[in-house]
Amino acid sequence: MFGWTGNTLRINLSDGTSVREATDPQLAKLYVGGRGLGSKILFQEVDPRVDPLSPENKLIFATGPFTGTYAPSAGRYMVITKGPLTGTIACSNSGGNFGAELKYAGYDLLIIEGKAQKPVYLWINDDQVQIRDAIHIWGKNVPDTTDQLRAETDDEAKVACIGPSGEKLALFACIMNEMHRAAGRSGVGAVMGSKNLKAVAVVGSGKIEVADPLGFKEAVLKARGKIKAHPVAQGLGVYGTDVLVNILNEIGSLPTRNSRDGYFPTADKVGGESLSKNKLLRPKGCFSCVISCGRVSRVTESEFAGEGEGPEYESAWGFGPACGIDNLDAVTKANYICNEMGLDTITMGGTVACAMDMFEDGVLTLKDTDGIPLNFGNAEGMVEMVRKTALREGFGDKLALGSYRLAESYGHPEYSMSVKKQETPAYDTRGIQGIGLNYATNNRGGCHVRGYTIAVEVLGSPSKMDPHVTEGKPDLVAIFQNLTAAVDSSGACLFSTFGLGADELSEMLAALTGIPYTSEEFVKAGERIWNLERIWNLKAGFTAKDDTLPERMLKDPIKTGPSKGDVNKLQKMLPEYYELRGWDKTGVPTEGKLEELLLTG
Repeated sequence: MFGWTGNTLRINLSDGTSVREATDPQLAKLYVGGRGLGSKILFQEVDPRVDPLSPENKLIFATGPFTGTYAPSAGRYMVITKGPLTGTIACSNSGGNFGAELKYAGYDLLIIEGKAQKPVYLWINDDQVQIRDAIHIWGKNVPDTTDQLRAETDDEAKVACIGPSGEKLALFACIMNEMHRAAGRSGVGAVMGSKNLKAVAVVGSGKIEVADPLGFKEAVLKARGKIKAHPVAQGLGVYGTDVLVNILNEIGSLPTRNSRDGYFPTADKVGGESLSKNKLLRPKGCFSCVISCGRVSRVTESEFAGEGEGPEYESAWGFGPACGIDNLDAVTKANYICNEMGLDTITMGGTVACAMDMFEDGVLTLKDTDGIPLNFGNAEGMVEMVRKTALREGFGDKLALGSYRLAESYGHPEYSMSVKKQETPAYDTRGIQGIGLNYATNNRGGCHVRGYTIAVEVLGSPSKMDPHVTEGKPDLVAIFQNLTAAVDSSGACLFSTFGLGADELSEMLAALTGIPYTSEEFVKAGERIWNLERIWNLKAGFTAKDDTLPERMLKDPIKTGPSKGDVNKLQKMLPEYYELRGWDKTGVPTEGKLEELLLTG
């Protein structure tokens, strides 16, 4: 096989065995790789109603055909499982270098089954695979674990691991690689912890075969040039993703104080411009990156002093405006703690914001919050709650379950700004209609990167649509969801679509694999993947009733700023979306659609 290695590594932690299997070439063609191929295997092998933290659930690390090549920003890998935070199919995307190294070791996928009797880690050195004792690193944070395993295996090893939060089964624990990159959402780190698997360390010496080297080189060089010339990609390189704080605030769609509002007057204090001016040490990119949106930063002369990576936009918003905080030092410190302990920053910030909202309204008292007054704007209290959550200490034990379970336990689930129990990110759906429809219908719950309509509705890429209107948004959402599924499966970074479309991506994929993908076939693969995930969720017990938004988004208008008075008009868009998808009125794919996508049988 070209592009793919042709090999899958399956490890059973219960009996300590490992076996090398052939990657199915027909499935690789239909599902591309990464997200698609991993989801297809999960669909075939795991009951959708399984307990996510039971040994019967599986954890799949999946690369795409681009991963490890010099295609632009081709360092992505996915972690597919049933998510403990949501109960949906979980597919969490990370960059860095781990995915490329797994490919060089010779594997398209790593399938982890069962549960070890005691803490272990995996050491993969090409075809040499060992399950090693990890008792001595159990309890260590992400940087210390990474350093220790490199010392024990190889200085060049790439390490994906969980921190104490994953060990303690916090429902939104991450899997971290290269210390600062995160497979962040839905709680994939908790699944890893439930299997007593601390880490995977890998070194590979192989290479990726290319079907048409000259054609691939030409297509890649052209694609790299288009990304570098794109103004959004250029802005991300200069200011990082945190540049979006001011952009969203200026249109009145920055969720503020747990979405009590959509405008934060002092947002600029935690925006990308302030981060670059006051905290930035240097930009940083992932494998084969042409943008370098990552930020290596430092906080000095402060009670929140530290050094690390970030914050990204979602983290700056979650620990900042979402909590009514404009202290960049505190925001950055909270981000560092999440990276070191292995927590999803979006859910963490959203959960603290939810707790603050409940505290302001008297639902929570000082007795509940360990004596810490969780008023909006309390930077010290926010940072302390992040620390407590990471260790499941005191009130942090409740926060570790996410905002929905926290609010529901006090009889007030309406305080949780979540979809399918996953916290929605940093775009107010009342001022941006399309992203609201995307959140509501997303297969992994509240998520922006599985249908990033912000590109069109806010950034004007590749064209501009009014964010306040509903017309045309169902079609836009479906198109973006399908394309993103294909991009995720290819191993490319979503940010490569700032400059590239299906034409450029399919041209590179065809030259790499030797399979004559057209842009239509590439997007059709994405549609196939989206529908497969939808079927999984239906089998898991989800229905059209779950395709909704927090009541606050539908009924409580934005109070101040440019989008004042707006609410989301989901029910106006949803029926048309179902129809465009080829689903019935209850959101179930029709037999005709399943046959068209080769999903029958």
